[in-house]
Amino acid sequence: MPGTTLGCTFDKLMSMKHLFGRQAFVELMIDEGITHLFGNPGTTELPIMQALPDYPDLRFILGLQEAVVVAMADGFARASHQLTAANVHVAPGLGNAMGALYNAKFSGSPLILTAGQQEQGHGLLEPLLYDPLPPIAAPLVKWSVEVTQLQDLPRIMRRAAKVACTYPMGPVFISLPGDILNAEGDLDMMQSMRIDPRVRPSDEALAQWAQLLLGAKRPCIIAGQELAIHDAFGLAAELATTLGAAVFQEPVPYNSSFPTDHPNYQGMLTRSQDNVRATLEPYDLILCLGADLLRMSVYSPVEPLPAHARVLHLSERPWELGKNYNTEAAMAANVRETLRALLPVLKSHAATEDQNAAQQRNQALISDNWTQRYPQRVALAQSQAAQRPLTAPTMLWHLTRELPREVIVVEEALTSTHALPHYLRRQDPDSFFGLASGGLGFAIPGAVGISLAKPGRPVLAVVGDGSAMYSIQGLWTAAHLKLPITYVITNNRSYRIIKERLVSMQQCDQFIGMDMRDPAIDFCQLAGSMGIEAHRITEADDITPALQRALASGRPQLIEIMMADGFGQ
Repeated sequence: MPGTTLGCTFDKLMSMKHLFGRQAFVELMIDEGITHLFGNPGTTELPIMQALPDYPDLRFILGLQEAVVVAMADGFARASHQLTAANVHVAPGLGNAMGALYNAKFSGSPLILTAGQQEQGHGLLEPLLYDPLPPIAAPLVKWSVEVTQLQDLPRIMRRAAKVACTYPMGPVFISLPGDILNAEGDLDMMQSMRIDPRVRPSDEALAQWAQLLLGAKRPCIIAGQELAIHDAFGLAAELATTLGAAVFQEPVPYNSSFPTDHPNYQGMLTRSQDNVRATLEPYDLILCLGADLLRMSVYSPVEPLPAHARVLHLSERPWELGKNYNTEAAMAANVRETLRALLPVLKSHAATEDQNAAQQRNQALISDNWTQRYPQRVALAQSQAAQRPLTAPTMLWHLTRELPREVIVVEEALTSTHALPHYLRRQDPDSFFGLASGGLGFAIPGAVGISLAKPGRPVLAVVGDGSAMYSIQGLWTAAHLKLPITYVITNNRSYRIIKERLVSMQQCDQFIGMDMRDPAIDFCQLAGSMGIEAHRITEADDITPALQRALASGRPQLIEIMMADGFGQ
């Protein structure tokens, strides 16, 4: 119709702008809702740095190394659940960032990662720092592309934002040649678009699930990251009570996935196949709720899923459904919308005997849950209080026992925080972020991004000494921005987890390349050199007051706690 054609023409005219590529790049980010650009600039990024002063709505956050840059952006995306952006410098910078990009992929962070590239044509001469960039990033992102003409820049940016934010979310990569950024022309800036993720199953599927769930004699729930992402704690708790189901947190510590004070909460599953199988053995039905289904770490001939257990799996990540273990029924859907629809159906289908059975199971769980076991954990910590250097249970109890509710905990200390789920109370979906992928180097810079995403909330980052050295430069950014982050470095002067595995898996106790004692690393001096006040602690009774002072300061602080290495030193 003529009116429709005229309207389309008018809309396109309204979206046309005459801009340099560098201006268009920044304006497109802002229009997509991006508020922070994390970066470490080089020569190929100078056009972007030239444009930024004209756009105060986009805040540039400087990181001192590319892995730090991407980890900060990853932390921001994980805490905000919003699209963010990071920029690195040509091929070596992208190479430096790959470990952090792997973490972002694993965590499903909506991130646009860009890198400046040599001008088109100049790359043919193989200048310093040149290599084709999209193939480098491709294995770790949802989409990888280079802009080859200015007019394509808006379309590529819009598509990148859409792809990154479409569930399952994840990073994308764009290579930005210098000639594109410095080119000038008339551009159709196009419109931002998001795909609505609030998908729920059919009524028939919900009725089928209700019957399966009500038919279970001893159901349990594995609660996962999607419950926190979609703010579904209340709905998951209601489901657990309705079913009389025990609740376990998934083995991978993405985030806080269920309130620890709920009477049905049993704790976090480990990544030991033997232990998980024994834990789940009593249950005849396992509902995997927005979680990975028993993702483990090292190899074992034992499968963690008991052979008799029936599995129902709900996740917005279709790849995870039925991936490794027999699954009776699966739904690729939004966990919040599904629970909102499922609960009324479940209650309408529940007969009196179903309700009575659920109530009996709930009563049984109250007598042996996370809360009931907490005093035993405290007793263990107190029984080791006299040991020097400090043991992990003693340190963790003192660290968490008076922790204010508003504090966000970031964890990457491996052996020192193995028992953290036993001590840390969590009611807030945004109260905890862990090392999900196993790739070290997230916590120090990730805490910066998390703090920026959650202004006003103090952050406590508990980091092992080995992990800290993967991204220690992140301390500078925390100091530069004066963020309310308290870093606790648990210093056992070694790679303790590798020692333990060498002994348990290879029956060898000759530790080569696993100690950091000669010379010892002084984390207080390292922190001081980057502008952060630091204190070393050797006594358990000093931990809580030191932490309280650090959190109350509202400034970046570092506390180094000297820990036992588990092998007599």
